Amino acid sequence: MKKRESFNSRWGFILACIGSAVGMGNIWMFPTRVSLYGGGSFLIPYFLFVALIGFTGVSGEMSFGRATRSGPVDAFGFACETKGKRKAGEALGLIPVLGSLAMAIGYTVVMGWIFRYMIGTFTGKTLSAVSVEDFAGAFESMASAFGNNFWQIVALVVAMVILAFGVGKGIEKVNKVLMPVFFLLFVALGIYVAFQPGAADGYRYIFRVEPKALADPKTWIFALGQAFFSLSVAGNGTLIYGSYLSDGENIPAAAGRVAFFDTLAAMLAALVIIPAMATTGAQLNTGGPGLLFIFLPNLIKSMPGGALIAIVFFVAVFFAGLTSLINLYEAPIATVQEKFHLGRVAACGVIGVIGVVVSLLIQGIVSQWMDVLSIYICPLGALLAGILFFWVAGKDFVLAAVNKGAGKPIGAWFYPLSKYVYCVCALLALIAGALLGGIGNLGGAQGEAVHGRVREGRHVDVACLVGRHHTPDSVQQLHRFHGQLLHSPAHERTGLFQRNHFSHRIGPSLPRHHTTALQQCRGRGIQPSSFHWESL
Repeated sequence: MKKRESFNSRWGFILACIGSAVGMGNIWMFPTRVSLYGGGSFLIPYFLFVALIGFTGVSGEMSFGRATRSGPVDAFGFACETKGKRKAGEALGLIPVLGSLAMAIGYTVVMGWIFRYMIGTFTGKTLSAVSVEDFAGAFESMASAFGNNFWQIVALVVAMVILAFGVGKGIEKVNKVLMPVFFLLFVALGIYVAFQPGAADGYRYIFRVEPKALADPKTWIFALGQAFFSLSVAGNGTLIYGSYLSDGENIPAAAGRVAFFDTLAAMLAALVIIPAMATTGAQLNTGGPGLLFIFLPNLIKSMPGGALIAIVFFVAVFFAGLTSLINLYEAPIATVQEKFHLGRVAACGVIGVIGVVVSLLIQGIVSQWMDVLSIYICPLGALLAGILFFWVAGKDFVLAAVNKGAGKPIGAWFYPLSKYVYCVCALLALIAGALLGGIGNLGGAQGEAVHGRVREGRHVDVACLVGRHHTPDSVQQLHRFHGQLLHSPAHERTGLFQRNHFSHRIGPSLPRHHTTALQQCRGRGIQPSSFHWESL
């Protein structure tokens, strides 16, 4: 039997795991969640959930992979074999593998966008738009069906070339370079933003603690979703990386480092993006692609040295996205190797062809595609891995797997905390995501939101929930309306604001979005100053 590949060093493994965790969830989702859910009021439960999931879920998936020296299919099969149900376990293992492949395909579309924008920062194309309307139009044109074929294929080819070199020579070496550079670039951006006028307002906004927000169950639910999404516990990538780990590695310590640096990356993103928005008096209540490809480029262009800032920012984002994309493709590639006895290059070729074809076809529906995966498949994979490892495999197997390589045996608290609290949290993430239209994603099945910032002695937020499926023209109109109001004199006087004062559900007609929201405001004697859209 051919010897299984492995990481060459402890920090190579840790940096690879950090690379898998650090991605768009840290950059375009975490800062928005911090902004929307009370700053420090969100950070408190988020840090608690990161600690819980890091030391239970992340440690568990790493240990599960190392103990079985396999990917999800054989690992799940091994656990169920103890009950005489190996085939059933292998079938269950296909869920996180296919989920990882589907997520990688959707991520390929996003990476194509990022690649194009990164290259465009060097040529001047990315910042060539003259208004937020133009930035919105450029993004909508790119994000339409078959709107970005070339750069999407290039992004996938880059990932597959790295993966073809294997674990030690490909994944490990790339992460050893990209992750340190990513952190250095974001630190540099953070220092730059700190010296911009008005940035202090952003820092105060991040670290404020609102008792009302802290007491709101939704703050805790979305913090849980963010932690699950950010730490990449889904029964696939972390588990497969664990299978390449030596027996001498202290897994709980490694999991702690991964959780720490992933949280550090998220905080760096928040400390860059929220204060940067604050320098213009803007509230960050727009997340997802709209933040990354429309509002931030428009903001960066107006900043001193904007061209250089854009290069640094999008290079850092590209590095974060690429390391996550590599991790997502690794589980299906390793499974093809294990089940069909193909070589590394051949397996990369098979998965690469699937990735190219499907990613090109889903460009126009990638938001809905990623919604389904992040709402249902990812938390289901985490739940299945948790149940099979902590419940089915049994206490003795779990403790032996986790303690292998540890200088000091893990405390007695670990097993019951993992078995009962972590698995219940995974189940809660799945149920809450289904009921709320997603708690670990920015896309949501319940619709798009148009938030209006208004002022008359106090701040009021209008949230108009509208139909999800907009045409590119309607979305462009929405951004045009946003841009007109964003630059109004009223906006300059508004500053930061509170949210969720009242809302109104309406249909998918864009003119009605505006009309209804305006009528609501004016009916209360309040003049709106800006509108933002985001996915709920």
